[in-house]
Formats: sequence, C-alpha cells, structure tokens
Amino acid sequence: MTKLVRRTAVLAFASLAAAAGTLLAPGAAQAQPVETGSFTMTGDPGDYISQGRDWSYSTGAGDRLTVNGSTDNRLVSVGIDGANGDWWHAEFQAPPGETLEPGTYTGATRYPFNDDTPGLNVSGDGRGCNTLTGTFTVEEISFGPQGYVEDFEATYEQHCEGGQPAARGRVEIHNPTAPEQLGITLNTATSGTFDRLNGNATLHGTVSCTADVPVHVNGSITQVKRKVIIRGTFGATVDCAAGAEVPWSATATPNGTTPFQLGRAEVSTTASATDPVYEKPVTAEETVTVTLTRG
Repeated sequence: MTKLVRRTAVLAFASLAAAAGTLLAPGAAQAQPVETGSFTMTGDPGDYISQGRDWSYSTGAGDRLTVNGSTDNRLVSVGIDGANGDWWHAEFQAPPGETLEPGTYTGATRYPFNDDTPGLNVSGDGRGCNTLTGTFTVEEISFGPQGYVEDFEATYEQHCEGGQPAARGRVEIHNPTAPEQLGITLNTATSGTFDRLNGNATLHGTVSCTADVPVHVNGSITQVKRKVIIRGTFGATVDCAAGAEVPWSATATPNGTTPFQLGRAEVSTTASATDPVYEKPVTAEETVTVTLTRG
C-alpha cells in the first residue's frame, strides 16, 4: 500500500510539472511549429521516464514538434505531439547569466528549479522526475529575434531521483531563417493648429511600418502662455501599410480652462504596435517643438 501511494504522488507531481513546463519559462517566446525535426529516447531498464523502451518521433513521420526559446537565448523548450497520441516535453537551459551555446553542460538539475546549474527536463506521457541529474551536449544552435529558434541539435542523458538508470536521446530542430522584427518610424509634424472656439490643438504626422499592422499614436502637448501651463493629451489609431508613409492626426483638449493658443508648444508622441510574428510590443518615440497656428 505504501508503494502504491508513493507512486501515485510521483505521477501526479510529474504530470503537473510536464504540463506546466513551457509555462514556467520567464521571457519565453511563443511556441513555433518545427518545419523539420526529430526526438528520440532510449532508456535503461528501470528508468522511470522511458520505461526502458525506445521512443522515436519526427516531422517526417507525421509527428508534430514545436519549439520556443527565451528572449535571453538561455533556454530552448521542445514539445512533441506524437501522431499516436504520445506527448513529451524537453527543456535545455544554460546556467544563470549564460546563453545556450555549443558545448557540454554537466551537473544539470531539474528545470525550472535549477537555481545555479544548467537545467534539463525530459518528461511526458504522465511521467516526470521529482529531482534529476544529467548532462546534455548542444551540437548546433542558432537564434533569431525574440527567442525564435532557427536550429537546435542536442543529445542528453537524464537520471531520475538519483538513480543509475538513465534516459538518453537526441533532439534535432531546423526552421527557416527568422522573420524580421516589426519596425516603426514615427514623424510628428512641427506645425499644428488651434481652434479659437473650443481651445483644442490638432497635431499630425506620419508613421511607416515594415508590416501591415494597426498603430496606436498617443502623446501629450504642453504650452506656456503668460506663466500659465496648458496641457493636453491626444490619441489616434491608423492602419499602417508596409513600406508606406501613413498620415495620422489627433486632437488634444486642454486639461484646464485656458485654451491652446498661437505659438510654440512641446509635443511628445509615441507610436506603438504589436509585432504580428513575435507578438511583442514595438514602440517609437519622439519629442518635438510644434508651432500652433489658427485652424
């Protein structure tokens, strides 16, 4: 009875850890499908993860592999969804303060609880190590922006719970060259207008982008007249087309009772969008002096 209870506890803990593997990666990029890749594992008799069996998956055989890396290039995490219903995770992490590079990493402990050692974790099909020791060798690795993994080849050896039996295997990942990151160029015109009836100021300019995305333009305007500070904020959203200069225009209402007036004002503007590939925010900022004339 004691052995049955202990095994159930290990399975529950391992399943949770395996399912949460990639969620625990700080700064990790979104998982990307693998164009060409494979994952193999063989195990000694008595190894809990492999069950002493051979396992093999590849994109060529119809299995689905995904990969993501951390934005600091320290971690590579691989997911395997076998066509037969099997599922596995494999994580490889360099020690703190290092990037993952070709070489052998010894003394690895269980990711993500590897405080000052390399991190390793091969788990799946409801099985995972509570603690582990291991080693892995990175043979090839190349990152694109934001943790995009272009190439990754590594071998590994993992021992659960301090035992002698091991799971050993190899991972190969090959993807196309990483797409470029989104670029935004912001221009705020140095001329604007004010409305004598409502006191509002209207600003304008252009944005250009390297991809078709909606861009949010926000900013603030400050003007000083007769020792009175006049402030207001403005915002607009435009559909940016790749390679084109797209105009934007926005109106700022004064925060107080003093209207915007003829003369110079300081305008701070921010253009922001979400990179459609890497799903990361991209911004461009500038502060200019704008001369307001009557509209």
